[in-house]
Amino acid sequence: MLIRDGFSSGGDAAWRLRESVRKRREYTLQAALLLLLVAVVAAVVMTVGANLEARNIRSGFDFLSARAGFEIGETLIPFSSADSFLRAFGVGTLNTLYVSAWAIVTSTVLGFVVGLMRLSRHPMLRLLGTAHVEAYRNIPLLVLLFAIYLVVTELLPAGNRAWHLGNWLYLSKAGLQYAQPLWGWWAVLGALVTAGVAAVAVRWWRAKKKKKKKKKKKTVAVFFVVFALSWVAAGAIGGWEHPRATRFALRGGGQWTPEFLTLWLGLTLFTSAAIAEIVRAGVLAVKPGQWLAGYALGLTRAETVSYIVVPQSLRLAIPPLASQYMNLTKNSSLAVLVGYPDVVSVGNTAINVTAQALEVISLIMLVYLFLNLVTAVVMNRINRAVMKSSF
Repeated sequence: MLIRDGFSSGGDAAWRLRESVRKRREYTLQAALLLLLVAVVAAVVMTVGANLEARNIRSGFDFLSARAGFEIGETLIPFSSADSFLRAFGVGTLNTLYVSAWAIVTSTVLGFVVGLMRLSRHPMLRLLGTAHVEAYRNIPLLVLLFAIYLVVTELLPAGNRAWHLGNWLYLSKAGLQYAQPLWGWWAVLGALVTAGVAAVAVRWWRAKKKKKKKKKKKTVAVFFVVFALSWVAAGAIGGWEHPRATRFALRGGGQWTPEFLTLWLGLTLFTSAAIAEIVRAGVLAVKPGQWLAGYALGLTRAETVSYIVVPQSLRLAIPPLASQYMNLTKNSSLAVLVGYPDVVSVGNTAINVTAQALEVISLIMLVYLFLNLVTAVVMNRINRAVMKSSF
């Protein structure tokens, strides 16, 4: 017994030694590659700087603090031509983030619905789901954006004859105009804070009650529900600003411009087709025994899908969903073709004003790199949470 234990200890020591050598070799190789990459980047920067200086071309990022000298048609924060280029890039980045966030939410919801439709037993639902996927997966996004923009700007009625739902929603060539709380962005900020506090409280309560096997609450669903209720409550307390008809157009309230509507709808429809296929593949990957177990417990097909199949399919669906979200964010750069002032559109204008194309393009690349890295980090955290909670 002692001899056997000695052999076991010796084997463990040899294994630890091999692992230590392997890790040391990997870290050394990674450090060498990192140094090589830094050297290459430094050489490229020095060469480019020398070439620009030889041709008397101005370089550097000092222009960011200069006066922009141009207006931006659609902004989430105040902006004028007297503001700096840095603020202009901030406005463009916020516009990119705004349309991408909306498109991610709506494409996810639509993709899940269409993906489940493709698995339905009803032939008409399956046909409609298949038609949606085949149509939007085979139409180039650029062509789809042009088609939607044509519909919005040509086929919708004029502002004074807008389609409306009471005095709350108006749809016309001018876009979608809606009633909003008089508190404006303060209502949105307050709703975000309230929803965040509610989500954290539910998460804490769920962790506290976990040992007692209480039913889990969906933190994300709580966030969105509380946000919507808080925004409506802000309007009910502080009053609503309704769009009002003038002689030629509608004034007041909130507005989604035709350019925003075009980009949002295009990204939603295009990405939802891919998400539908991801959802369908994830559901089909769940073993048939799980379906039979749900039926054996007396659950209906819809309940089996909701409570058993979909939670397990998320383990396979979330990684490709992260890729689709990052693709959606990058595809939003096509906004420049329909006139929506995203970061690429602002960058093009800045290039025309400053003639510093290299610096502006570098900033645009850094913006998309940052947004995609944030998306990857968030989705990785969600993936880890799903893997821990799945059964």
